[in-house]
Amino acid sequence: MSKAVCAACHHAIDDAARVCPYCGSDPRTGEKNIDTQALLQEVFQPRRVMSPAEGVLEYARQRQGIVIALGVLIVLLILAGLHEFVVRRNATAVSDAAAVPLTDVADLSNQAQETKPLPMPELQFQYDGNPKAMRTYIVEPGAVPPSAGPAPSPANAAGGSGATPQQ
Repeated sequence: MSKAVCAACHHAIDDAARVCPYCGSDPRTGEKNIDTQALLQEVFQPRRVMSPAEGVLEYARQRQGIVIALGVLIVLLILAGLHEFVVRRNATAVSDAAAVPLTDVADLSNQAQETKPLPMPELQFQYDGNPKAMRTYIVEPGAVPPSAGPAPSPANAAGGSGATPQQ
């Protein structure tokens, strides 16, 4: 930090000073007609007037952690109050609906026959001698079975000419 000497009072002051802290004059010229208020307003910006809502928002921005914690606490208190309200109301609430006997709710012997599972249908297998060509058909009442025509021989199935080998 370099030192300068005030031209008016000859005290050693900081080189960057615009006003002498001892006499209040300009340290370079020694003049005392300096408008200190203008200089102070230039260096220190005046605070702008905020509305109460802006003040609250600025406070919240500066202390976000506290605001978030308080918000979570308020939400939890609201949920706890709502839970307590519902529990108390359900403990004292009376329904106007007709009562249902427990036997209607839990007795499975009174159910209709249409809700019982149907038995598995009989499975009929057709087998033409080749285990890879075995097929399963589910036969329902009134269904027409597939035609029982000649099964393809293994040579025809493999793309052969269909002629039998000669001996």
